[in-house]
Amino acid sequence: MAGLALVAAGTLTLPTGTAVAADAAGSGAAETGPLFNYLVNTKANHGQVKLAERAIIRLGGTVVQSYEQIGVIIARSDSTGFAAGLRASHVVDSVGASRTKAVTAGIGDDTVELATPPAALLAAGAGADEPLQADQWSLGTIGVPEAHRTSLGSRRVTVGVLDSGIDATHEDLAANVDAAQSVSCIDNGRPNTDFQAWQPTTSDHGTHVAGTIAAAKNGKGVLGVAPNVRLAAVKVVDDGGYIFPEYAVCGFVWAGEHHFQVTNNSYYVDPWMFNCSNDPDQAAILTSVRRATAFAERNGVLSVAAAGNENIDLAHKTTDDTSPDDTVPVPRPVDTGCLSLPAELPGVVNVASVGVNGNKSFFSSYGQGKITVAAPGGDSRYQIPNTPAKNGRILSTVRGNKYGYMQGTSMASPHAAGVAALLASSHPWAGPEQLRRMLTGQATEHACPAVFDPSGDGAWAATCEGGTAQNGFYGAGIVNAATAVQWWRG
Repeated sequence: MAGLALVAAGTLTLPTGTAVAADAAGSGAAETGPLFNYLVNTKANHGQVKLAERAIIRLGGTVVQSYEQIGVIIARSDSTGFAAGLRASHVVDSVGASRTKAVTAGIGDDTVELATPPAALLAAGAGADEPLQADQWSLGTIGVPEAHRTSLGSRRVTVGVLDSGIDATHEDLAANVDAAQSVSCIDNGRPNTDFQAWQPTTSDHGTHVAGTIAAAKNGKGVLGVAPNVRLAAVKVVDDGGYIFPEYAVCGFVWAGEHHFQVTNNSYYVDPWMFNCSNDPDQAAILTSVRRATAFAERNGVLSVAAAGNENIDLAHKTTDDTSPDDTVPVPRPVDTGCLSLPAELPGVVNVASVGVNGNKSFFSSYGQGKITVAAPGGDSRYQIPNTPAKNGRILSTVRGNKYGYMQGTSMASPHAAGVAALLASSHPWAGPEQLRRMLTGQATEHACPAVFDPSGDGAWAATCEGGTAQNGFYGAGIVNAATAVQWWRG
């Protein structure tokens, strides 16, 4: 999948830099080109959204969805002069195409190795452990069994899973998925609450993430970090595997409007791995997504995100040769002003991955001052347990009442989100900033290694900066569920 680690290819068609055939007032004949979606960010003062909508229409565009609460409009146009015309408007702050390929959708899928619960264990029913819990090595490493002696999480806490949808019929998830709070955002950023709209179609990713957070304690299969909290499916991944910025904006606004306590975001926003402020399209994407995450935070939501699977030092970026991922990638220089969304935005918990030994996963991105905490995401190459975990990866739920193994920072982030949900359950007064401080405060410190070169040939070499209490590999440390449920308890 694209922002979930697979790359799609196609024909490069850039919407910017083309000749303008219509002026700011919309006069003259505009040249017709490919159809694009645009993010239109209005000026901050009140009432500018309606004026910007009129400007969009005057320029021959269509208003797809307006998020007046954050001053963001999703628009659509096939006019080559549309963006330049809007940028000349006194009510518009910035405008950017949300992708580099004309508006279409492809088909994608995840690769997952299925796990089958032993029949004898399934027949045993509910007990002290779930039938497949012995294969969930990650739970023991962050103290989940100990935490569950104190708390399984509260039903008043909702974790929004911004992903590819959740299989709400899965035996381990059905009791916790809240249909009334679930939505699809993949119709060009327009919310759709129809049940089928937010069900997964081509991807197991969201269902896997959901199981790590809150698979029920019911004797069926696996166990979640916070098995008693509610889950809301917020579908932001389309059938091509893309998380375009209009989807993410819709998802964060939905989370804020519904006052979720936590969201999990195991993706980066396509089509750019890093969005740079010196590019007008990417600058508009940065503004829109930043406004949406800030809105969610103002409304009580702690956003937790995956750091990425490219083994990139986010504190010392140099090049990006994978973007745009919806057409033909073009190598380009990047620096620290170019951000991965949403992981590098203010207030977002940026989660790195560790393997079964507690060391940085070979693939996990990192960076001093960038990583908030670390959590188990697996490492099937260099941290392989003897037994019972399957090749060092993470076991969780997948579509069709099945279970499967995956690895990535996509799997680390929901472990951290689950711990945050336990914190929110034990501390109902805590807002996003308080939860973030508690999440880092309870983490188990982990020092930098003297050398990190797991393959021995430099292929995955990385340099860890910082001290034991705060460094680029593990941030404040590895999340600890057992400590979290005791944190600040009288």
